[in-house]
Amino acid sequence: MGNPKIKPTESELEILQVLWKNESSTVRTVNDEMNQKREVGYTTTLKLMQIMQEKGLLSRTKEGRGHLYHPLVKKNEAQKQMLDKLVNGIFGGSASNLVMQALGNSKTSARELEQIKNYIEELEGGKL
Repeated sequence: MGNPKIKPTESELEILQVLWKNESSTVRTVNDEMNQKREVGYTTTLKLMQIMQEKGLLSRTKEGRGHLYHPLVKKNEAQKQMLDKLVNGIFGGSASNLVMQALGNSKTSARELEQIKNYIEELEGGKL
């Protein structure tokens, strides 16, 4: 497991998103997926992934003539770290302010609202 104290940068999170989805990928695959959103050079992606490996965010295994990269950070752990940083840094430690802002800024579907209500009921009932 990677170092839980290391907080991925925005670019590193983009790479992790691809790897979490695919479980493992080559640099080419990661770069191709990133280029669907914005143009990123192959060598930039390669260098970032090498740095991420050095930081303990990724592992690498030899696959033929290339390498496969694997995430060492679990998605839910990264989400928790980033959310804690966001709540404490921007919302003064108030989870309710974050939730109110998020619900006010987006088009929350009736299904999503129902899921949120169910989650709150579970929290209140001590089931979580």
